[in-house]
Amino acid sequence: MSDVPRPADGTLSALRRLLPYVRPHRAPLIGGGLAALAATLAGLAVPLVTREIVDGPIARGELDVLPWLVLGVLAFGLVEAALITLRRALVARPSNQIESDMRADLFAHLQRLPVAFHDRWASGQLLSRATADLTTVRWFVAFSGIFLVVNAVTMVVGIGVLVWLSPWLGLVIAITAVPLTILTLMLESRFSVAARRAQDQQGDLATIVEESALGIRVLKSLGRGRRLTDHFVAQSRGLRGTELVKLRLLAALWFVLVMLPETAIAVILGLGAYGVATGSLTIGTLVAAVTVMTYLYWPIASLGWLLAEASNAATATTRYWEVRDVLPSITDPASPVPPAEPVRGALELRGVAFRYPGAARDVLTGVDLVLRPGETLALVGATGSGKTTLTALIPRLYDVTAGSVRIDGVDVRDLTLADLRRTVATAFEDPVLISASVRENVALGSPARSDEDVWEALRIARADGFVAALPWGLDTRIGEQGMSLSGGQRQRLALARAVFGRPPLLVLDDPLSALDVHTEAEVEAALRQVLGGVTALVVAHRSSTVQMADRVALLSGGRISVVGDHSELMATHPEYRALLASLDVEKEGVGA
Repeated sequence: MSDVPRPADGTLSALRRLLPYVRPHRAPLIGGGLAALAATLAGLAVPLVTREIVDGPIARGELDVLPWLVLGVLAFGLVEAALITLRRALVARPSNQIESDMRADLFAHLQRLPVAFHDRWASGQLLSRATADLTTVRWFVAFSGIFLVVNAVTMVVGIGVLVWLSPWLGLVIAITAVPLTILTLMLESRFSVAARRAQDQQGDLATIVEESALGIRVLKSLGRGRRLTDHFVAQSRGLRGTELVKLRLLAALWFVLVMLPETAIAVILGLGAYGVATGSLTIGTLVAAVTVMTYLYWPIASLGWLLAEASNAATATTRYWEVRDVLPSITDPASPVPPAEPVRGALELRGVAFRYPGAARDVLTGVDLVLRPGETLALVGATGSGKTTLTALIPRLYDVTAGSVRIDGVDVRDLTLADLRRTVATAFEDPVLISASVRENVALGSPARSDEDVWEALRIARADGFVAALPWGLDTRIGEQGMSLSGGQRQRLALARAVFGRPPLLVLDDPLSALDVHTEAEVEAALRQVLGGVTALVVAHRSSTVQMADRVALLSGGRISVVGDHSELMATHPEYRALLASLDVEKEGVGA
């Protein structure tokens, strides 16, 4: 799990952060709360009518008014039912809309956060915040939050009715409420800690399930399924233990909330019977008092459960804002500079240095590199030399620690992110595909274009042949991560995505890594066509890729140690020659 902060905010402070989402829907939510309160008060009126029935028609034999009193009880019951239905109708739409708005804002915020944030956070933790936590918030807004207020008001009104019926009987309830409130708050504070721990553990479990599903081929091929299962079971048992702690706290809470009201009813019956026997209390008043107390049983007994739900919702809200409160470190400039028209594609790195957050030393130190418009430059270096890191600085997946990256003389930090990423397209060594159609994977959210544009990108990447052979062509869903395709097919789709829309500057991170010899030759031929009209920085791991480039740059020791023609460097630079030889041997070994 990511090491995220644990705010010390209380339940009310955490729930207060829901106000920006609740405020636009306050009218129907308040209306729903008032309907619930009115329904409860209508129910409380029934004991008063009951008293009139007992002390009137029953005690004095006045049967002529009995039907009207019975009809009064029926009317209050029908009003209560209608108001409950109205409450549901009023709160259903806004509570679901609040959940939807919060989820949409969280997703949009995740897109704005830099890659460095996603490096630190487990995907399962983010998933649980966007799903289970927001479902908890919706339930609180629609039900438990409303009834927490309504039931508290009902208890106050009910005690007031008891005091009005008999001050002594009302005093019994008032005295009972003091230890009830103290014990409830004590148990609720402990429950909130367990609730937070359980929700974090659920996020950890979601991460394990997601990673095992994505890596199922690796787990099966290496026979690691049982080991991961043991790890999952251990984590699951930890969650079970936390849930049992929650259940024990709830059980203690329910014991308090059931025992004290039951004790109060017994005391009321005893005192009431004594009052009836001595003539200081009527039978109708006693029946009404017991009925009121019985009616208050649910509001009192549910108090602990509703407080637990409020604690869950507060924890879910806190977890939600832990992500939303993270400020994007890579943002649009205050005064953006428009890109050149047309974009020439000249790329320059001046004194670029970069260090990952929390790292002890720089990955790149003083990198200087110039790419002329329309030039293809191959970037080579030993494993771990920082090639992929360097390519990530161009589209601002990370920002440089020092120095600058410039396109047509403009610092990339002076461009809006939208303009920058329209100018620079990237294809990564590990082709990431989504569970969607081929068309959606190639266009990937780009403005609507014709299918011919998609086919053109597929032809450039030599992917049109296998796509045409798919059952539904461009409409074929390729499955999660594209695992139904071969490695070469996935890489060609990623290449098609990069060249879709003809960006003026391409950054290709080892674009031929997953291709067989025959497919490599096809894609190389296609790349030669597209690279002729754009500026391209290509991370190369084999000599065949290097030979497509106009020039080659060697990254060594965090710097560009040499730049030149491939043939010239092979003849004059021993480090370069040894590196290319080792890379080709490595690739041949993998291919074998």
